[in-house]
Amino acid sequence: MTDETSLRPRSARAHACALSAARELLAEGGLPAATVDAISARSGVSKATLYKHWPSRTALAAEAFGREMADAIPLPSTGDPRADLVEQVRRVSAFYAGPTGEVFAQLLAACVTDPSAAPYFREFFLDGRRAAISVLWQRLVASGMASPSVDAETATDVLFGPLIFRRLTGHAPLTVAEADAISSAALEGLLKRG
Repeated sequence: MTDETSLRPRSARAHACALSAARELLAEGGLPAATVDAISARSGVSKATLYKHWPSRTALAAEAFGREMADAIPLPSTGDPRADLVEQVRRVSAFYAGPTGEVFAQLLAACVTDPSAAPYFREFFLDGRRAAISVLWQRLVASGMASPSVDAETATDVLFGPLIFRRLTGHAPLTVAEADAISSAALEGLLKRG
């Protein structure tokens, strides 16, 4: 993957222009709209240069989406670690239920058939989201309300995995009530019993 700080100024400009064009196209029409031709035309960056920076259009789109969404779901801080985690499940559910959730699902599915894009999706979107949730989990553990034997990775999968599954399959809604039901079911199994 390309580290922007290591790019020469002209190359860094091309990289930034391509990411900006990809973000716009993703917002306008999702992954189908973010073709190499469309990104090249909108950004003024040649297709050859795009392929110097990214192995595929999905990788480029994944980086653009991840950078755009990095701060899209701020962490709650109510003073109650359990309430913070429940609120975060609600916020993530709302994120997946909206237009950005559709782009998320398209990128996730595309990464299955384009393994060169998966590292971009993880680095620029998932890693930051998982790190943020880890902070919330650590607050809950530090408060003594959660079992320290359950690590943040496992807790994240248990709490947020069902939301992704629902986004991809559409088998159940992504509503506040459903997010609360998932949180309650997961936390009752994860919280210490006194």
